[in-house]
Amino acid sequence: MKDEKDVEVDSLSENHENDLVLESNEQQEVNEVESDNEEKEELDNQPDDQLNEQSNKEDTKESDENEVKEKLSPVKDSTKFNIMLAYSIFFMLTAFIFNSPSEIIEGLKNLTIAQSILVSDYMAIGNVGAALFNCGLLMLIATLIVKINKVEYNGPIIAAIFTIGGFALFGKNIYNIWAVLLGVLIYSKLKKETFSKFIVVALFGTALGPLISQITFGYDIPMVPAILVANGAGVLVGFALPALGAHFVKFHQGFNLYNIGFTAGMVGTLSMAILRAFGFNHDTLGIAAEGYNTVLTIYLSIIFVSMLIIGLIFNNKSFKGYKALLGRSGRAVTDFVILDGFGLSFINMGILGFITMIYILLVGGELNGPIIGGIFTIIGFGAFGKHTKNILPVLIGVFLASKLFVWDTNAMGPLLAALFGTTLAPIAGEFGWKFGMLAGFMHMAMVMNVGYLHGGMNLYNNGFSGGMVAALLIPVVEAFVRKEESL
Repeated sequence: MKDEKDVEVDSLSENHENDLVLESNEQQEVNEVESDNEEKEELDNQPDDQLNEQSNKEDTKESDENEVKEKLSPVKDSTKFNIMLAYSIFFMLTAFIFNSPSEIIEGLKNLTIAQSILVSDYMAIGNVGAALFNCGLLMLIATLIVKINKVEYNGPIIAAIFTIGGFALFGKNIYNIWAVLLGVLIYSKLKKETFSKFIVVALFGTALGPLISQITFGYDIPMVPAILVANGAGVLVGFALPALGAHFVKFHQGFNLYNIGFTAGMVGTLSMAILRAFGFNHDTLGIAAEGYNTVLTIYLSIIFVSMLIIGLIFNNKSFKGYKALLGRSGRAVTDFVILDGFGLSFINMGILGFITMIYILLVGGELNGPIIGGIFTIIGFGAFGKHTKNILPVLIGVFLASKLFVWDTNAMGPLLAALFGTTLAPIAGEFGWKFGMLAGFMHMAMVMNVGYLHGGMNLYNNGFSGGMVAALLIPVVEAFVRKEESL
């Protein structure tokens, strides 16, 4: 007979990101039912005086939560759209603070025809202004796709849009995203289902954009055949992602938030193996900008402060409810927008932005395209699974590992491992900080060795690594925890 966690994993594997947009409310109800059942078991084993005391506390807590919910007006989806639209336009307009229009146009041209495999910093390949304009442009496209398909701006959608914006600073561009999106669209048509059901997979699936760029611009192939082959390959991988993503979620049981990252890693590995079989190979890159810490610290701080302000406005100018948000494990599917509100989600996003930026600066890292991309991804998942309490243990684990291993703490690889390694935050949220640190420690070793498999063509390399770490760690942790509980 399956236990509750197995049932939850089966449910996730059936629906996966395909149904995240449609089923966040449903997941919330399941979590509440499971929580009620657990509380009932605990109460059955307590004496009457403890029962009365706990009952009074729960009544007070429930009363407080209801009072907060009554005071908070639901945020209209049109308002959420306007906020996401505003951030997209903000990035495009502020690009001209850093570079002139002609420089931005030239930079956009350069980054669009770049190989774009890991690590290709568009702030170095193009310029800061071009990278930011590309970020805003791709966020705008994603925001409009969501709007056109009448999908609610909930946690998974906000995470997807900010993740696309982040990776538009080092790998995604106006050329290489469309084939994957088209592949998912064709899949939905053949399944006779709406594209909106698969929109989260489609947006995250653009992680394989470098496959299109590398085949088009990275090999000695005539341009027309290269474009046709590259985009054909992009459509094929996009077509495969929904089904594969639904299956692979079983592998890590929802403890790797970047499930499509793991899926894209598997697809990228197969793609790279086929290319190598035909004699096409390439080295991964390490292009990164330096020297922008001061100006980008100010720039990012403005963004994070704006998120805190937006969050406070929609949460009655208070942090009420944030403690409850911090109590959630973050295991997929944990939609903070639905569970805790749009306001608290943005407060959480702003706080996570400051924490991760400060980490980079404290260890002596450089703020550039890939690093800001990592910070933006964490911000996005601040609406969908990540919070201060569950990311810090993973960050510390990666930091300690980098001190023991051969890599410098402030080198690009360890910095990206620290930021994107927070894909394993649900492990800390579910099992505690010690296991979160262990997950981060393991991730540091794993992620530095899996990029070769897909040739840097899966931008979510840490999601690929995170899936492996979770699959290796969780069965052992669960066995250990259950053994302790039975003693």
